[in-house]
Amino acid sequence: MGDKEKKTGKKKSVTIFGYPLSIFFIVVNEFCERFSYYGMRAVLVLYFKYFLKWDDDFSTTIYHTFVALCYLSPILGAIIADSWLGKFKTIVYLSIVYTAGQVIMAVGAINDITDGNKDGTPDNMTFHIALSMVGLLLIALGTGGIKPCVAAFGGDQFNEDQEKQRSTFFSIFYLSINAGSLLSTIITPILRAQKCGIHTQQQCYPLAFGVPAALMVVSLIVFIVGSGMYNKTAPSGNIMVKVCKCIFFAIMNRFHNRSSQIPKREHWLDWAEEKYDKLLIAQVKMVLKVLFLYIPLPMFWALFDQQGSRWTLQATTMDGNFGLMVIQPDQMQTVNPILILIMVPVMDFIIYPLISKCKLNFTPLRKITVGMFLAGLAFVAAALVQLQIDATLPDFPSSTEQQAKFINMVNRSIDITAGKYAFQLQTLQGNEEYYTYNLPFDLTIDSGPTETIRLPGGTRNTIVIVEEAGRMTNIKFGDVVAKPEEGANAIRFFNGFGMTLNITVGEEGFGNIVSKNMSTYVDVPQGTAEFVIKNAAGSTCAFKREFGFGSSYTFIIPPTFILEENCEEHIKEVEDIKANSIHMAWQIPQYFLMTSGEVVFSVTGLEFSYSQAPSNMKAVLQAGWLLTVAVGNIIVLIVAEAATLPDQWAEYVLFAALLVLVCIIFAIMAYFYTYIDPVQIEADFANLEPEDEKKKNLEMTKKDMVENHDEKKRRSSNEGKIVQTNF
Repeated sequence: MGDKEKKTGKKKSVTIFGYPLSIFFIVVNEFCERFSYYGMRAVLVLYFKYFLKWDDDFSTTIYHTFVALCYLSPILGAIIADSWLGKFKTIVYLSIVYTAGQVIMAVGAINDITDGNKDGTPDNMTFHIALSMVGLLLIALGTGGIKPCVAAFGGDQFNEDQEKQRSTFFSIFYLSINAGSLLSTIITPILRAQKCGIHTQQQCYPLAFGVPAALMVVSLIVFIVGSGMYNKTAPSGNIMVKVCKCIFFAIMNRFHNRSSQIPKREHWLDWAEEKYDKLLIAQVKMVLKVLFLYIPLPMFWALFDQQGSRWTLQATTMDGNFGLMVIQPDQMQTVNPILILIMVPVMDFIIYPLISKCKLNFTPLRKITVGMFLAGLAFVAAALVQLQIDATLPDFPSSTEQQAKFINMVNRSIDITAGKYAFQLQTLQGNEEYYTYNLPFDLTIDSGPTETIRLPGGTRNTIVIVEEAGRMTNIKFGDVVAKPEEGANAIRFFNGFGMTLNITVGEEGFGNIVSKNMSTYVDVPQGTAEFVIKNAAGSTCAFKREFGFGSSYTFIIPPTFILEENCEEHIKEVEDIKANSIHMAWQIPQYFLMTSGEVVFSVTGLEFSYSQAPSNMKAVLQAGWLLTVAVGNIIVLIVAEAATLPDQWAEYVLFAALLVLVCIIFAIMAYFYTYIDPVQIEADFANLEPEDEKKKNLEMTKKDMVENHDEKKRRSSNEGKIVQTNF
């Protein structure tokens, strides 16, 4: 018994209900790690855009670079674990790297560190960018490096007679992944939306990154606490390294024997027979056959992973008010894990059985094809939503254009001629829309003198008409030239009252506004806002206003304003930018199509790969599958940077068209694919005739003798040359 334990590396462990106690530490570790990763990733693209002030395209590029690294590093983690450190040490060491990365990200998001003038804006943005990039690099190495190790390490805790318990463990393990993902994508955006800071109150990215960092610390501690209970198998060599060496040797051997006089072999991998046994070569052939089918698959992931980038940015221009609750843009990603929990049993117990009853041969490769097509449809749906959003967005001026609107502060209606536009404004009224000009324009009020108005290019302006000593004059103010960020509402006040007023909303202030002047803009969040107006004598009044997402208003305080209980009756408003009117619920169809595609594509793809792979090379195909995710994110980088399309909907259509094209190519490849039974093939090789083995050994012996003879000749020749040189 002792010899058996020593040989297998297994030891008797404490069990609860037939399960090793050690797996509970592993499950808790995985839950905390997935919470940490998906929580950080949920708010990442908004952090790039709103904190680091990057544009949409660059934010998308860096986001997908990070995701690509997260799916490239598992190959490195698997090699380290299987060849040198073993799974336990690899998980511990890379978790430390992972935790350090999360902490660095949280520290880099604290704007007060470099906010010397206390204006709410970091004075040294390079410092924050550097910390963020170092943090993301460490996180990518950590999360990717432990990805291929944790599940396999959990499986190592079971004995051979615990197959049922092992199967249940993997179900619980993947449930913990989805639970961590779902909870983090709900909670972290809520933390981000909080206000925090020492000098100024801003979106709380340090908290949004700090909580995942804390969960990663908990994950590491929990995993280490269970150390004494684990079965730790020693590293026995990485099969991926063997596969790569076999392929490399076959290529080089074929190159060295490229003469037309040398007989050809049935398959190019057969050129590895001089060094590797036929079973390994046959297994590599099976793996390469599946990996060849993987070639078109990255395009699916190129679309799928944009849920966290482009689709989240799309949600920032939409209305997230669902009545009972307000959904943050980055919380829409929770639709995906929720739909997964619904769609997996629906597919397994309803859709697939119905297809089977209809006598349709819905093979795994056909399922994958359908999954890719559904993802393409999801992006068509996203393009249709984007078209509706674009129709509601303001038409902002180009760099060579100027825009203007007018507000009448005179106590009567006036006729205005501004360039080619002529209109009438009632008292305390403003234009609904901006007028666009390419050149300076002439302004005439009533029948008064004409004045030439010159405005800076690329600007929006409000021209306020006031009357002073019986003469009409105008005052120019610059307006916002973009939708307010993060769904906030840009609010300002024009003081037409005869004295200075101080206005506040919550903890934000508009400052002291002198008569006939405009306040600065203040970003007011969605919901009910209460404004408090105060004069120098201390008299105050308050009024409330309900706001949606992404609007801009100019509130007018008239000359007849009275500081009393119902002062809001006197205040007028001019809408400069309309609130977001397309509801976030319109994103649900595209999430439904994408999740349906994921369930059909991803689950079936892994199932197909495992069924077609040799027993000892499942890890190779797992690494190949993760590699397709990385390549898919690299495709997004290329398209986002190279395809400079003016409209976002056009980019969605481009991605959908590319995936449909790739889907057709994959369908053709799948049509010519022949399903195999790896178990049967391996059994056939296990029963090789002894004569074949003897023949192979004889050939190998002859080859070694020839190589040794050639080596002796080369050595003698070299020694002769050395003697002549020295002489």
